This record gives sequence, C-alpha cells and structure tokens, in this order.
Amino acid sequence: MTDFNTAAGNRDPDIAAMQDNIYMQEILAEEEETVDAAVKYGLDCELPRRKRFRYWCYRFVKRALDIFCSALFMIVFCWLYLILAICVKCSSKGSVFFKQKRVCKNGKEFYIPKFRTMYEGADKILFTLSEEERRQYREEYKLHNDPRITKVGRFLRKYSLDELPNLWSIFIGRMSIVGPRPILKIELNAKYGSAGAKLTSVRPGLIGWWSCNGRSLVRYDEGERQRLELYYVEHCSLWLDTKIFFKQIGKVLRHVGAA
Repeated sequence: MTDFNTAAGNRDPDIAAMQDNIYMQEILAEEEETVDAAVKYGLDCELPRRKRFRYWCYRFVKRALDIFCSALFMIVFCWLYLILAICVKCSSKGSVFFKQKRVCKNGKEFYIPKFRTMYEGADKILFTLSEEERRQYREEYKLHNDPRITKVGRFLRKYSLDELPNLWSIFIGRMSIVGPRPILKIELNAKYGSAGAKLTSVRPGLIGWWSCNGRSLVRYDEGERQRLELYYVEHCSLWLDTKIFFKQIGKVLRHVGAA
C-alpha cells in the first residue's frame, strides 16, 4: 500500500522535501483548479460531535495500545528489521530508509520513515512521465507498475513490509496503528480542500478504513477514498479499530490492492 516515493538516496530531509514539492508541483500545475476539493467531491467538512468523556476514554485506551503493541512488535521482531535492512541495502545503491514529509494530527508535518523501495535517483524520472502517467499521478499520487521500484521493493510493498519503520512513529505518538492514511500536504489540499481540517482532527494510522477496503483499488478521482477516510473520522471507536485491524490482516495476506 504505498505512496509515490520521489527520493531514494542519502539526501538531506529538508532539501529532499523541498525538491519533492517542486517535482510534484510541476506535475500538478496542469490541473490547477479554483474549486474547493470538498465541494468538487461532495465531502462533509463538519467536525463530528462526540461525547467528551467517552471520546477521552477511547483516546486514552487507544494510545496505551499503540505504545504497548508498537514496542512489543519492535522488540520481538528486531531480527526482521535487521534482515529487511540488509536486503534493501544489498538490492541496490542507496540508503536503507526513505523519509518524506506527511501531515499528521492538527495539520502538523512530520517525516514518515519507510524501508526504501526505489532505485537511487528515481526522482529524475518524474520529468520523463508520459501524459497518461501524469494523469494517473494527478489522480492518485502514485504510478502502477512503477519501473523505479526494485525487486526487493516490490516484495516489501506487496506485503506492506516497507511500512514497519512507522512503528517508531506510532510509539512516539505521531501516528496510531489505526487511522487515516498520512498524506502529503499538497495532496491534502488538492483532494480534501476545506475537509482537510476534519481529516487531520485524528492521528493518521498505519492501517485504516480506506486501506482495508481496497487500498489502491479505491481511488481519489470520484471521491470514494476521501469519503472512506472521513467515515473513519466520524465513527472511530475501539470496535471499529478492532474490525479494521483484523480485516487488514486478511487484505495484506492476500495482498489485495497492494501497489
């Protein structure tokens, strides 16, 4: 389940973020619109009304589970991290990890870490995209059958193993195990518009209602992905989180919608 990684080598994170935005703006410039994305896709921008004490209890229990589960997994499976890091390093030239700025709760930005899945210098291919590939990226912020992905990277993406470094983001509170997908700021503005504040009123997650309902098979272009993510914001609860967790396991094992 993964996003458009424009960097692969050892670049300074701040410089990388600046370059990534330049590349993306080049592609998105062809689709500049004055219409608010929330209006365009028919999105509900109103923040959900919650029972304060019940919601506080939910957030407290959820945060405790996030800390416990992420710490336990990182300790028990530290050997897996080592094996995957060696595989990534040996697969192609470049750093083991990839970092990119994403939006988290309340619109703040943070660096999302993943195992690198692309060849070094993959960002240069952005300027050689065909018209069809540009259209695809403008709609979904990713490319299908991406030639920049390494063989090891395809395996990691197929089973979402490239996401494992995000458990550290969960442990320190930037993300949660379950929540809306953390996205780029330019993506938030282009695809959610004034509904962006509603989306970022909760922590982003490693898995979510959108990802367990098709992942890459559910697209932005008709607003279905946005509605699924906002549905979670409106109805988040321990029951829904548990349902998403077990549903996601089945999706990953059958690699439904992996990209």
